Amino acid sequence: MNRAAMDTGSHASLASARYAKVPRGLYAITAACGSETTGEPETLVANVERAITGGAHMVQYRDKTASAKQRQERAAALCTLCAEYRVPLIINDDAALAGALRADGVHLGERDMPIGEARAMLGEHAIIGVSCYDDISRALKAWQAGADYIAFGSFSPSPTKPDAVRATLDLLMRARAALPIPICAIGGIMPANAAPLIRAGADLVAIISGVFAQTDPEAAAREVAALFLAPDRDVHP
Repeated sequence: MNRAAMDTGSHASLASARYAKVPRGLYAITAACGSETTGEPETLVANVERAITGGAHMVQYRDKTASAKQRQERAAALCTLCAEYRVPLIINDDAALAGALRADGVHLGERDMPIGEARAMLGEHAIIGVSCYDDISRALKAWQAGADYIAFGSFSPSPTKPDAVRATLDLLMRARAALPIPICAIGGIMPANAAPLIRAGADLVAIISGVFAQTDPEAAAREVAALFLAPDRDVHP
């Protein structure tokens, strides 16, 4: 093997190792406590546990309405739960809270702190995800800045963000071809419409109401998780 080939293989191995901390599969995201989706605060942990039991491979704590104290308490409870199941817990928007609780990482939107600041705060082992909406150039910049996964969406009308920009399967396929980083699809995803996104290259599908607003969150999670095991599932490095 020549030197160039060895260097290429080495870089590929390093990239694989870097992104190995991001699991593939269902990414369960909570909604505000008290909503029809997540339920009351006392049911939050129970519903997240049901989603994990059903096959969620990563969880994000997201609540835009709770006080700082409530967010601290609820995120801490989820940290304990996710640690027991060895499932990464990501905190939405708040790198300081993620650092204080030693959560597994943070998810950043376009108005949140830069990736480099979050990395300095949380360390190299933290998982940092970035919302890229329908913008592949933003995704390329996020990857170059050190993001561990990027998220595109919304792929369908979303009750959580009804005015969100819409992403397409073509965008997902182009991003899959251009990026070595894990790709997450989000927005209006249900068990019934997740399969085309997975076939188009999504390593993760992020779901809120498609799991937590269902009568049986565990069964809904299991239905999505099974899609990643389907025979026609594309396998990406």
